[in-house]
Amino acid sequence: MQVGLIGCGNMARSLARGWGQPVLCADPVAERARDLVAELGGEALASNAEVAERAELVVLCHKPAQLDTVALDVAPHAKAVASILAATPLPALHAAYHGRPVYRFIPSLPVEVRQGAVVQAAGPAQDAVLDAAVSELFAQLGTLVVLDDTLVDVAMGLMSCGPAYVALVAEAQVDAGVRRGIPAAQGAELVVQTLAGTAELLRRRGYDTVAVRREVSSPGGLTARGVDALERAGLRTAFSDALDAVLEPPRPRR
Repeated sequence: MQVGLIGCGNMARSLARGWGQPVLCADPVAERARDLVAELGGEALASNAEVAERAELVVLCHKPAQLDTVALDVAPHAKAVASILAATPLPALHAAYHGRPVYRFIPSLPVEVRQGAVVQAAGPAQDAVLDAAVSELFAQLGTLVVLDDTLVDVAMGLMSCGPAYVALVAEAQVDAGVRRGIPAAQGAELVVQTLAGTAELLRRRGYDTVAVRREVSSPGGLTARGVDALERAGLRTAFSDALDAVLEPPRPRR
């Protein structure tokens, strides 16, 4: 399936690297499109309309506020459209691309290494062969989870924002080790491998976070003391507040 990217920002590049195939693309900053094509092959085209004319699937990777403006150029030519736009539900996409097959996905940055989480909004059947092909295309990038459209933004707050949170947690752990004398490079190696290994262990244990935590935490032991310190510091509240902050509408700037 020939993919065409409308926008060549960070997430578009991660998608393209994960797919590992030549792409058609366009971006207001022409250099970004050229750089992506130089890396992966394909063509950097002069306009969004040209991408839509030549691609089998157009993937919207532009800013959400540009939905209607971009659709003026893309909709008349698009054969099928997949959106990764935040806070842009299926009804808005169908309105902008009336009469075209439309799909909504939210990916996470690790799709670049095919280890990402990808959420697909559940929608009505459109074309059975195309529906299956588009879902399979995004499933190549990691774990694909289908959710009701009303839950996609909540999921985004967990997994699309998540890599930044995990990186911050890793950074905080490394800094704690440095404070106690471990060199930063070795601390980072230990922390990142622990995160990767724990993720795989959780998968194999059926995502039972409580069971894995209890295996490490002996009653009254060192880990239990560390977990207690994190709880007292408000770790759970911090993550709950982060999700609320993502889902709250932005406040107007003064």
